Amino acid sequence: MRQPPRLTTASGIPVADNQNSLTAGPRGPILLQDFHLIEKLQHFNRERIPERVVHAKGSGAYGTFTVTHDITQYTKAKLFDRIGKETDTFVRFSTVGGEKGSADTERDPRGFAVRFYTEEGNWDLAGNNTPMFFIKDPIKFPDFVHTQKRDPQTNMKSPTMMWDFWSRAPESLHQVTMLFSDRGTPDGYRHMDGFGSHTFSMISADGERVWVKWHFKTQQGIRNLTADQAVRIAGEDPDYAQRDLYQAIDRGDFPRWDVSIQVMTDVQRVEWEKRTGWNAFDLTKVWPHKDFPRLPVGVLELNLNPENYHAEVEQAAFSPANVVPGLGYSPDRMLQGRLFAYHDAQLYRVGTNHQHLPVNRPRCPFHHQQRDGAMTVDNGGAVANYDNVNAFGTDARGFGHGDPGWALEGVAGRYDPRGHDDDFTQAGNLFRLMTADAQDRLTTNIANAMRGVPQEIRERQLGHFAKADPRYGAEVARKLGVKG
Repeated sequence: MRQPPRLTTASGIPVADNQNSLTAGPRGPILLQDFHLIEKLQHFNRERIPERVVHAKGSGAYGTFTVTHDITQYTKAKLFDRIGKETDTFVRFSTVGGEKGSADTERDPRGFAVRFYTEEGNWDLAGNNTPMFFIKDPIKFPDFVHTQKRDPQTNMKSPTMMWDFWSRAPESLHQVTMLFSDRGTPDGYRHMDGFGSHTFSMISADGERVWVKWHFKTQQGIRNLTADQAVRIAGEDPDYAQRDLYQAIDRGDFPRWDVSIQVMTDVQRVEWEKRTGWNAFDLTKVWPHKDFPRLPVGVLELNLNPENYHAEVEQAAFSPANVVPGLGYSPDRMLQGRLFAYHDAQLYRVGTNHQHLPVNRPRCPFHHQQRDGAMTVDNGGAVANYDNVNAFGTDARGFGHGDPGWALEGVAGRYDPRGHDDDFTQAGNLFRLMTADAQDRLTTNIANAMRGVPQEIRERQLGHFAKADPRYGAEVARKLGVKG
C-alpha cells in the first residue's frame, strides 16, 4: 500500500503534530512560536485573491485550435500558416455581473475568453457570447457596472439603477434586446456562440491591414433556457453550467466551435459607413452578414479539464492587449480602454508577476527586462535587466509586430456621438428577426424586469423601444399596463 506523503510546512519542514497547537501547559494559552499554526492561519486568511470586478464566476478548460482554411492572405500570424496546424488553448467562460457565488443561469451576458499559446507568444481573445455590448465609450464602463452590482445603501440588486442607466444610454438598446431575449439565459456554456465582439485587425506579410470580427459558432447547437427554467435551476443547481462543461469533457464529449471571421478592408469601411451611417468600430453595432459574410478559419475543441480550479481558472489572467505579430487592434473606443484596464486589473488582482503562473505563462521562448516583485518565479537569470543592444542582452530591433499603423484625423477633444449616431435600427432589426413567440418572451422578460421601476425611467425606456420598432414599444407598454 502506497504511503501518503509526509506533511511539511510550505518551506518543506516536517510537521510534528497537525492536530494540537503548541501551548503553555495542558490548558495554557497558545504560543506565538507555533509557526505551523501561524502559517496555516496566515495562508487560510489569504486563500482568496480579490474576485474579478466583472466575470467573477467562471469555468475553464484546455483544448486545441486547428486551422481548417487558409487565411494567410490576411495575416502573417504563424498559428494560421498552414491548414491542419494545431495550437494549444485555454478557454474561460463566465457570467459577467454576478459575484463568485452567483448562479450560472442568471440573465446576464457570458464571457468567452480564449487564450492561444502560440509559437510567438500568448494571444488572448477575450470576448462575450454576444456580438455587441451596452456602451461604446470606456469612460462609462465603471458607471455601467455599478448599476449591475449592488445598491450602495441597500446592498441589493436594483432594477431602478439598471433601467435608469439604460434609459439614459440609448446605445445600450441593441444589447438590452439580446440580453432579455432567449439568448440571455443560455443552457450552459457548450450551447452558446462566442464573439470577439470588438473590431480587431489582421496584418499580412506585405504589411496590409484589414479589419476583422471573430465568431465562434457552437457545433453543439444553440440551446437556451426559458426564464422559468433559469430561475428554477438557479435554486436547484447554481453551478449548472460549470457542472455541465466539466462532466462533458470528463466523459469525452468534447465541445467544439467553428471559428470564422468577417473581413472589411478600409476602402469597404469608408463606403459602408457612408452608406449606413454606422461606425465600423462601434461596439454597440454588428456588421451584417449579408455585407460581410463569415469566412471559415478553424475549429476550437475543449478536451482537458483543469486539475486545480484556483491555480488554472481563478488565476487565469486575460488581456486583449496580448496579440501576436500579424494580429492587431482598431480605433474601437471600448477596445482601446480594455487594452489598459484588463492588464491593470490582473496586476491588482493576481500580482505583478501573474504571467509567471503556468496557466498564464507563454509556451514559447521569451525574454523581458521585468525583474523582482512579489511571486517572482523566473527572474531572468544573469541576463541584463536593461536595454543593452550593444552588450550581452537581446536586441528588439527588426522584430515585433511590424504594425503598419492607421491614419488619424481630426482635432483632439471629447466627442459625444449621442443624438447623432443611430442607436435604434440594429436593435429593431434584431427584434424583427425573432419569431413571434420569441418576441413575446422578450417583451415579457423586459416587462417583468421593469416592474417597480419609477414611471419617469419607464417612459424614457419605452420611448427607446418604440424608436427601434413600434410593436416592440407597444408590447412592452401593454404588458406593463401603460396606456397608449
